[in-house]
Amino acid sequence: MKRSEATYLTLEGQKKLEEELNHLLTVKRAEVAERLHQAVEDGELLENAEYESAKNEQAFIEGRIMQLEKMLFNAIVIAHKTEDGIVQLGSRVVVQNQDLEPEEYVIVGAAEADPLEGRVSNESPFGIALLGKKAGERIRFNAPAGQLEFQILEVH
Repeated sequence: MKRSEATYLTLEGQKKLEEELNHLLTVKRAEVAERLHQAVEDGELLENAEYESAKNEQAFIEGRIMQLEKMLFNAIVIAHKTEDGIVQLGSRVVVQNQDLEPEEYVIVGAAEADPLEGRVSNESPFGIALLGKKAGERIRFNAPAGQLEFQILEVH
């Protein structure tokens, strides 16, 4: 496999992807193979909805396996360190938007991003605006809801 674009992952994110890959390789592949075997034994394949469903699931599983293998091959694990309080990959950042309650986010690679869980991609407009900044600074960025402004309260 040729090494191409990096996939930035936390140690936790790498472990989750490895677990998903292992589950697909050891459990899901066997389940879909059994479904295909049963569908073939059931007879006519041209009009067999179960066979079509199993083939579609097999294609999805194989595609996801390839995607996970590529991501893990190209993984760069983010070391959780903070240099001089500067926001970088792996940083925990507490921000506040105007008079709202402060919110905490972790800056992660795109593969682990989940804003609802407080995990912001370094490639998102918010993540890009945060990178390289320090506590006390203000950031502005364009979001689907319009331009937003945050005050950075803490960087861990």
